[in-house]
Order: sequence, then structure tokens, then C-alpha cells
Amino acid sequence: MSDLPELDAEEQRVLGSLLEKQRTVPDTYPLSLNALRTACNQSSSRDPVVDYDEQTVEQVGRRLKDRGLLRIVWSATGRRTLKYHQVLDEIVELAEDERALLTVLLLRGAQAPGELRTRTERMHPFADRQAAEQTLARMAERGLVRELPRQAGQHDNRWVHCLGEPAAAPEVAATPKVDRDSVLAGGAEVRDEKVRASYDAVAAGYADHLVDELAGLPFETWLLDRVAAHADGGPVVEVGCGPGHVTAYLAEAGADATGIDLSPGMVEQARSRFPGGSYQVGDLRRLIRPTSASGWSAVLAWYSLIHLAGSELPEALAALIRPLDTGGWLVVALHTGSEVRHNACWFDVPVDLDFVLHDPAEVVAQVEAAGLTDVEWYHRGPITARGETTQRLYVVGRKRG
Repeated sequence: MSDLPELDAEEQRVLGSLLEKQRTVPDTYPLSLNALRTACNQSSSRDPVVDYDEQTVEQVGRRLKDRGLLRIVWSATGRRTLKYHQVLDEIVELAEDERALLTVLLLRGAQAPGELRTRTERMHPFADRQAAEQTLARMAERGLVRELPRQAGQHDNRWVHCLGEPAAAPEVAATPKVDRDSVLAGGAEVRDEKVRASYDAVAAGYADHLVDELAGLPFETWLLDRVAAHADGGPVVEVGCGPGHVTAYLAEAGADATGIDLSPGMVEQARSRFPGGSYQVGDLRRLIRPTSASGWSAVLAWYSLIHLAGSELPEALAALIRPLDTGGWLVVALHTGSEVRHNACWFDVPVDLDFVLHDPAEVVAQVEAAGLTDVEWYHRGPITARGETTQRLYVVGRKRG
């Protein structure tokens, strides 16, 4: 398309913010000047992070209005306030899937297809990575986006929009972007088998090392006590229960607790160490409702999503939320960071296992996008005395009625 608008960095940020908020918070759209400034200056889901003042945003808005890419209107109700409404999607004639991808590219610069699929979930849910790639190819034919050559250290090619030069990041030692979908290079089934085989191989050593860990984790036991109190004797399931110590703790606290794990070796450890408990082999992505109630009072994904690609999280969260009872809690615990760590040896046993460190802001946003309410989250640093090397994220959300 030869008539695409050429946007500078400030114009990209303003239009990208308007495109995003129009879909994610439609009740407050169009945006006031102050709301638009806040949207532009968000510290999450923006790259680079900026600090525009109101005068800058107002000047950019007027430039875009003069070019026919934005309308400045009066609010329809309440106080007469000027509001900003983008029309870029009309000018460029964007389909919904194209609109979502272009929005994220305007706000975050060059990204891999897996990253784009994950980050567009609240605006347009792509069925899988391939669906996002097909849309990108269609947009490339229209001249809206282009694919960048793969650079050293990158697992995948990245894509950029063609509406102007992307904003330059500040001159700091930037953390390299991580492709959290690289764990799917051989396919999901191959990854799943590596996870199962690795945990089977280390089951005994893993259980010996971690089965008593809660005694030294006061925050985690506080949170688990809250879960048991909320369940009030109702059914609770821990998906990815490992050697069963968290499930056993919940049972001792009064919950009707069940543990499931992908690894038969781990389930065998749990049954032998906690013979009074209920432990089964199962896949968290196929979780069903309990036989004793209409739904689970709580579902815990306690470090069980750490081998999933970034693009798999929305579907996994949806699978855990579906069998929750009304008012039931989803509790997620994760390692956070910007890397995929590979283990070739674990507990002195050869393994082939990747650990995905997720972005905390993205995880919280995905839990909210999945429809949970009263979302709360806790982010703690590593306890070095325990040999921890990663930050930890705990997210709690309640299923709406």
C-alpha cells in the first residue's frame, strides 16, 4: 500500500494506545487527554517506556487530527470534556485480527509471532501461533508489516509495522527479548514427553529435596492457609502436584484436596509419602469437575505452568478456570524473568528440560483477561539462603458468578 501514513514515534504511541484502549476498556473510550497520557506512559506492555507530558500528547493529537487519523470530540455524557478517538483502523481498513497485531506492534516494536499471539489475546484471540503467522503474511502482502532477518541468538524471525521507524529504546543495557515459544520447536507433544520423562527420572531426588520445603516458606503457607479457609471443606485440586507436599498441606488445613501430575513417577512418590491423600496421573489442560461438587472451590497451578510456552498460557488458564465453581479461586505460582533456562542435569540425573520464566505483568493481564475478578498478585525476590535464583509470582483470582 503506497498510501500508508508515515508516523513518528510519538504518533505511533498515541494511536497504538487509542487502538488498545478502544478494545480493552470500551466503557471509558474515547479517552480524555489525561487518560490518553496515562495510556501512553504505561510501564507495562510498552517498549520503550515513555514519560509524555500533557502538552506533548495534546500536540500529537492535533497533528494526527490535521492528518485525518484522529478525531477530537466532546464527551457524550457528564462534564463537557474533550476526548480522543482514533480512525486509523478505518483509514487503513483493518480487519479485527490485523488491528490487534498492528496495535501491539505500534506499542512494543519488533516481536516474534508467538509473542504477538500472546500479547493480542485481550483484543483478538488467535487459535494458535500459525493463525497469527497467517495474518502477518496477509498484512505483509498489503505492505502493513514486514519480517526482519533473524539475528544471532534469536530463535525466531521478528516482525515490525511499516507505518514509520519504530521508536528507539533508551541507551541502556537492555535485557535481550526472550522467545518463550522456543520450547515448542519440536512440537507440544515432544515437549510434553520431555517434561514427563524428566520428572519421572528425578522423582525420588526431587521429593527428598522439596517435600519439607513449606516449613521454611512463611508467605507460601500463609497463602495456602487462605486457600483452605476459602474452600471451607470444599474440593480443591493442585495440578502439577509433584511429590504431593502442597496437596497434603491443604488436606491437613481442612480442604478436600486432590493432586494430579503429568508424571507417573511423581504420583508414585506422592502416594508413598502421603498414603492418606488422593493423587492421580493427569494433564492440567484436561482438568474436569470433581465428582463430589458442581465445581472446584480452588484450583492451584503451583509451579506447574513453568514449562509452557508464552502462547500456551491463555488456553491453559481457560482450562483451569472452566471447572471452577462459582466464586472459586484460581491460584497460580510461577518463576518470573526474561529467559528460557535449559537443564541437562537435575538432581544429578541427566534430563532434557526447559524452564520458561514468564513476565509478571503479562501473567496478571492474562488472568484478568480470562474473566477472573478480585485479582491480587504478589511478587517476591529469591530467598538466597535456600539457593533460589529466580523471582516468584503468585496470582489469585475469583471466578465470577
